[in-house]
Formats: sequence, structure tokens, C-alpha cells
Amino acid sequence: MNLPPIARVRQSYSQPRVEDVPGTVRRLIHESRIRERVPAGGTIAVGVGSRGIKGIGLMARAAVDALKELGYRPFIVAAMGSHGGATPDGQRELLAGYDVTTESMGVPVKTEMDTVVLGTNPVGLPIYFDKNAYEADGIVLLNRVKPHSDFHATYESGIVKMMTIGLGKRDGATQVHKLGLRGLQEVLPAVGRFLVANTKFALGLAILENARDETAEIVPLEPENLFELEPGLVHRARELMGRLPFDQIDLLVVGELGKNYSGAGMDPNVIGRLMIETQADFPRPVVTRLVVLDVSDESHGNIVGVGFADLTTERLVAKVDQEAFRINVLTSCCLERARIPITLATDREVIEKALETCWRIDPAEARIVVIPNSLETDELWISRPLEQEVVANPALKRETDYLPMPIDAEGRLDQVGLFPHSVQGRRAARAAQA
Repeated sequence: MNLPPIARVRQSYSQPRVEDVPGTVRRLIHESRIRERVPAGGTIAVGVGSRGIKGIGLMARAAVDALKELGYRPFIVAAMGSHGGATPDGQRELLAGYDVTTESMGVPVKTEMDTVVLGTNPVGLPIYFDKNAYEADGIVLLNRVKPHSDFHATYESGIVKMMTIGLGKRDGATQVHKLGLRGLQEVLPAVGRFLVANTKFALGLAILENARDETAEIVPLEPENLFELEPGLVHRARELMGRLPFDQIDLLVVGELGKNYSGAGMDPNVIGRLMIETQADFPRPVVTRLVVLDVSDESHGNIVGVGFADLTTERLVAKVDQEAFRINVLTSCCLERARIPITLATDREVIEKALETCWRIDPAEARIVVIPNSLETDELWISRPLEQEVVANPALKRETDYLPMPIDAEGRLDQVGLFPHSVQGRRAARAAQA
């Protein structure tokens, strides 16, 4: 098959950006009321999760340094529920991938999975909480606030979720997820309120990112205003997040899925497919065929989200860490997203078969969009049938002619060549320098 030519299109965004991220983290901690809550010289657990937050290593180090300047004894605690195979070594490896290590932080990094039971949730199940965090004199959490990949509610991804699921470790995550949407929409905030009242939570730093995957805002959340302010931050994050600028797509090619891009592997808010049992997909975009070609190195073999795709590569499936994948999926109770689609040997075969089955007689008529992942959407490649929509949208600009799809002799799409500034491109640049 002669694959349709594609052209690079850029989405322009006028959005805020924090210029000095570490300095802002330090200033917000110094300006907070933490000294009213944590005794001088006390220990403070700094919670860091598994999401691919831009610059999280720098933020964590800035938080540690600021707490030391205030006379405290901070340490890092893994706040990521069941991720990393729900093992201390797996969670330590995930944090190391973000340069959060004992050496880089200058303080201990604690990833033990031990929990304490602090009470019962509204349906009578135990409330679990990380033992290391519970025994500290104070708790500071760093987390991105954004629309959740599984549900819409008053509290989605943010500080409240990190308290209940992240610091609940595997046991706590299971207790919330096992009730499905009811657990996430109702039990999660109730448990969050209980934990704020019954632990030494002292401060949350809510990180908002813009559509270019940059830090847009960092907002301090004190215990007394956490539940009042976080819903507005979720709404703000929804306004900032990148999206695909087309309502109907015949073929969406996603270069990589990964936990560093979305908790779901691919963000349903971007791809339009929710795939939660009993729930409808989002109204836009409507995608006839979705293919994913690889999984990010940062996911360490957790291929959750592969079930969003109609076709994928043998290369992606061969990289699975069955234990980490299985534990994360079963803990989430969202099984549809874990189903393995039809797999083919090469990127070319996957794209060809997607075009053959996308309900277009002539592949040249197919509305094709290529993105590196579901997080970075400011740069994309399109086929000619989308040209008029690009021309009509002042936020879009075509930057190249329509060029042959860059697939090498082994049938692999040149993702780095298409997206040199993406996570894939930056990873390849680091490897070339090593």
C-alpha cells in the first residue's frame, strides 16, 4: 500500500508558564503555614508519585531544600498506590526514572509498602495509609492536578487522590477502586477528608501543566482550604490541557503509550475513548481506528491502556512486565483497557491494516493524525483531507509540505524524526550523548 503523505501542523497556545519552578516551590513552602503545624526539627514525608510531571525531580529537590532551610528533617516517600508492581523495588525504580533518588535528593527515599489502618470508609472497608508517612511529624505532597482519565467528579487527579490512593499503597488503592465509579466519585473524597483530619498532612503543592507539558502554575493547598480550592484547579487544568483539534479522525496513530503520559496509558480526554465498563465514550474526537506503536521506557513494561487501541505492534506487547501490568489493572478494576488488540510485526503493517479497515475505500481520503503520545499535542502530523480544517482554524499552522510517511526498511516509523522535541526525541538525544 502507498501510505498517504503527511504534513506537520503546530497548535499555538497562549498559556501561562512558571519561569523559575524550583524557586517557586521554595518560596511557596517558606510562605506557607507549615511552621504552625510541624514542630521545629520534625520529620516531614514529601510524597512523590509515578506520574511523568515535567521537572518533578527538580521540584522534589527544591521542596527538600526548603524544608531543610526551615530546620526540618525531610525524606521522600513513594505515593503511587499499586504502581511499580506494588513492590518497594519497583516503586524505587519508577522514582529513579524521574531522578528522585537518595543521591539526587540528599535525603532518604522510602518505598516500603507497609500501611497502617486508621479507620473505615463510608462502605465499611478499612482505610489504609503509608506507615512511613503516618509516623512523620508532617506530610507535604507534590502532585499534578488534572482531569482524571477514568471519571469526572468534584475531585479528580490531585492532592486528595494522592492522599487516599497514592499514600494508601496497594491496599488503599484497592479499597477505593473496587467500587468502580462510586468508589472514585464518592468514597475517595470522603476518605480524603478523614485522612486530612487524622494524619499530619501539612501542605500540598498542586502543579498545573499547560498544553505544552510545561509547569503553568503551582498552587499551595493548606489543610483548611484543600477541599475548597482543588475543584477549581481541576477545572482550570481542564482548560489548559492539550487536545486534538479535530472532531472526527479516521486513523489516529499514537507513537507511545505510557504511565508517564497518563495514568490510563493514553489520556481518554485526548483520544476520546473512555472504555470504562457501563460508561459511554467522550463525544469528541470520534476515532474510527486507533493504533499505538510502542510503550515508553518510563513505564517499565506496564502497558496499561493498550486496550484503547484497535491494533498494535508485537514490539509493544513483547515489552510487557506481566506482574506490574496485571497488578495495576486488577487494582484499578478497569479491565477493558487491558485487552490486547490485534498485533502485527511492524509499524507499517499496523498502519496499513488500520487504513484498510477504517471504512474509507481510498486510503488517500483517510483523515489521519499522528501524535507522539497523548500528553504532547502541540505538534502533530496530518493527511491532506484535514487541510481545510487547518486553514479554518487560526490556532493551527501547517509547517511543512505533505511528505512521505517516514518508515524505514524494517517497517518502523521514525518517531524521533517526526517529533524531535517530544519525550521520545529527548530520550534519543540523551542516549546519543551517553
